[in-house]
Amino acid sequence: MKTNHRILVVEDDRDTLFGLSVMLTKNGYDVLHAADGTMGLQIASREKPDLILLDLGLPAGDGFFVLESVRRNIHLLATPVFVISARDAAGNKERALAAGAQEYIKKPVDISELLSSIKEILDENSVSPPA
Repeated sequence: MKTNHRILVVEDDRDTLFGLSVMLTKNGYDVLHAADGTMGLQIASREKPDLILLDLGLPAGDGFFVLESVRRNIHLLATPVFVISARDAAGNKERALAAGAQEYIKKPVDISELLSSIKEILDENSVSPPA
């Protein structure tokens, strides 16, 4: 069931990171992970993942900083970013989507919904233009 798609999970909560990593690995994804914003940007720049799952409440550069930095990086510009957050303020979703996130997913995460969204966006991005 290997997909060869690499997903970077930027999450400082160890339980959430572990749960997402196990679930993604079981579904055939290669998982990279970072526990803070700075590490997330370094790994994203170096590894160029196919998708980034990004928490907002991070040490060393919050999720908005990371998202804005990803969108300014020419090599990551097309990388889909799903924001995953427990933050409830209505403005966070609008701000994340306006900053370039493809999805805003509230914690606790509905795993089947997340997997479906990941598959959909990665399949969409894998379609090659006609020759």
